[in-house]
Amino acid sequence: MSGYTLTENAPLTGRNTFRVPVRAQLLAEVRQVSALEELFSFPMLRDGPVLVLGEGSNLLLVADVPGVVVSLAMHGITILESDDTSALVRAEAGVSWNDFVQYTLGHGLAGLENLSLIPGTVGAAPIQNIGAYGVEVAEFIETVEAFDRVHLALERLGRGQCRFGYRDSLFKQEAGRWVVTAVEFRLPRHAEPRLAYAGIREELAAMDVGQPRPSQVAEAVIRLRTRKLPNPALIGNAGSFFKNPVVSQHTAERLAAENPTLPVFPSGSAGQAKLSAAWLIEACGWKGHRDGDAGISDQHALVLVNHGHASGRELLALARKVAASVSARFGIELEPEPRIIGADPDARWS
Repeated sequence: MSGYTLTENAPLTGRNTFRVPVRAQLLAEVRQVSALEELFSFPMLRDGPVLVLGEGSNLLLVADVPGVVVSLAMHGITILESDDTSALVRAEAGVSWNDFVQYTLGHGLAGLENLSLIPGTVGAAPIQNIGAYGVEVAEFIETVEAFDRVHLALERLGRGQCRFGYRDSLFKQEAGRWVVTAVEFRLPRHAEPRLAYAGIREELAAMDVGQPRPSQVAEAVIRLRTRKLPNPALIGNAGSFFKNPVVSQHTAERLAAENPTLPVFPSGSAGQAKLSAAWLIEACGWKGHRDGDAGISDQHALVLVNHGHASGRELLALARKVAASVSARFGIELEPEPRIIGADPDARWS
């Protein structure tokens, strides 16, 4: 078969960063975008459940995956346009996100340095609208190329069509319809560094850097992430498991008055503010907690970890207990960042 290979009853333990031992009924590895029309014409893919999987760094697999798992193995990067002020760079979906960030920095481009060391692929970046240290990827996306499963056609969607929001997008809202195949980024050659997020200036000062270049900001971010977040290569995790909750300004002010150390951030929307989910979880005593091999990292309270042999169900059960305790104490409902696949349909976060 040209452009893809199929494997039945495929193990996914090495394809999800929680490293939970689940299997896929059928795994389709796609090497050429042109193969998607043929692949999605098969009844099993056209009519049944399909999960598009990158590095598996933004999902929790609770059970074996029915239907088809599609893995995109296209890894090209191309500079489409370039001048003295900016460049338009295209990356295919299978490219490692951090490798792409390092590529852009190596070509003298700015913008993505605060997003260094985020696990996952380029194809996953617009779906989740990944963000860190005061930057969201949507700011730099010009076009997303995606295969439309409804019309069996490749489409190009501009930033305004992608419905980007906080950890959200059209591709997440209509998860069963779109398969992101490539992303095009408009990146400046010169930009004011984003240093307002806690820790970056201090890390740069420790590096003895005064006026940082983008590569130096990236190094500071990498140092911070390495120190604060557990490495998925060493212990199973999907990074931050909970979103920072967005609440009314009134609620944020009330909670801050009752809890003076609670961090409150701008949400980008009038009348609303963003709270630190990590602070709320740690205040409830969960940091470093462990139920068997399911646990909360002792490095960062936002990170759910697999100490070795936890199942997806055990990890999800712990996450639900954490959220329930935050709700009971603070009246704040936490929501997960990763997609949860295989949960009971009537349960929370199904």
